[in-house]
Amino acid sequence: MHQPIGFKDRSRPNHVCLLKISFYGLKHAPHAWYQRFADFVYTIGFSHSKCDHSLIVYHKGTDIAYLLLYVDDIILATSSNQLRDQLMCKLGNEFAMKDLGPLSSFLGISVSRNIHRLFLNQSAYARDIISQAGMTSCNPITTPVDTHGKQSASPSDPYHDPSYYRSLIGALQYLTFTGPDISYAIQQICLHMHAPHEAHMLTLKRIIRYIKGTISHGIVITKSPSHSLVSYTDVDWAGCLDTRRSTSGYCVYLGDNLISWSSKRQPTISRSSAEAEYRGVANVVAESCWLRNLLLELCYPISKATLVFCDNISAIYLSGNPVQHQRTKHIELDIHFVWEKVSRGEVRILHVPTRYLLANIFAKGLPRNLFEEFRFSLRVREPTATTAGGNSQRVYICQIY
Repeated sequence: MHQPIGFKDRSRPNHVCLLKISFYGLKHAPHAWYQRFADFVYTIGFSHSKCDHSLIVYHKGTDIAYLLLYVDDIILATSSNQLRDQLMCKLGNEFAMKDLGPLSSFLGISVSRNIHRLFLNQSAYARDIISQAGMTSCNPITTPVDTHGKQSASPSDPYHDPSYYRSLIGALQYLTFTGPDISYAIQQICLHMHAPHEAHMLTLKRIIRYIKGTISHGIVITKSPSHSLVSYTDVDWAGCLDTRRSTSGYCVYLGDNLISWSSKRQPTISRSSAEAEYRGVANVVAESCWLRNLLLELCYPISKATLVFCDNISAIYLSGNPVQHQRTKHIELDIHFVWEKVSRGEVRILHVPTRYLLANIFAKGLPRNLFEEFRFSLRVREPTATTAGGNSQRVYICQIY
């Protein structure tokens, strides 16, 4: 930092101003605002989640409230209307706030609610992406990627506008928040952001055509009689044509509802399919451990072991007994934490046939019939005709000015 031209102090040319108030738009303003808000909510009984620092939890007796903060937007969910009114009154006395009523939209995600379910989708955001790509009149397609969708780094001529390619991918990545069915396809095109080619752009356009045909789809969250964590993991061994790294995919269910998913290339090369699958199991076990801790902070502890399903028998044997013999001594030690979780009874690794492994949709391209079946199992569906009513007054969204 330096003194601005016209306001330099000749006697102290190396001194700079010390701000007493954080200005909006400066580098440190978001941190200052967050600290200001956090200091206040501590005084009224909230505490920070250690798993997600944007989540603040209130728990006194039977009163429970969750406050999710993103810059100046807030979602406040409470266990009773009386508690909601009390907390909103205290926040309103301290900050200039506006009550936007029952949750209907947050960060571009629209929320429809009735007494039985929540429906989350990003149709308006998807239309903006289609318009940005200049494909409003394109023909829709049934799958985002074909069964032979893998591409090398240089399959064709370089694309003439790499910045445009990267901007579209960045927009599509946010769409995966309510579109787990396109996670694998977007992961594949993200591998070539540094040097896109014409073939990569054609693959991106295929994804947009798929989004055009499923623009009204979203994730359904319903009441579930089950309260256990169930995970599925699958790996496409040495699937990357350039690096021969494997692609890991997993999904995690809380009861009947999908709550977490991922499609990602592994950081190292695996010497066997068993090693690759074992790394995939380690990834989903780590995610399940984080979710168990988060649910514990939300006053919703999981007492049963997390079930993890995969289709590789060798990986299941390794998770139960990671003997350091000639075939496994090269595997990193941090992956063997799976064995510790299994021995403690926190995780159970079980086998499922490949045909019924839902994580397949995150690791490879699938035929249309199988893709649509797995997409339905992920609870990605069209909205129903009726979405009004119910107890929507308990979930409110606020904005601070």
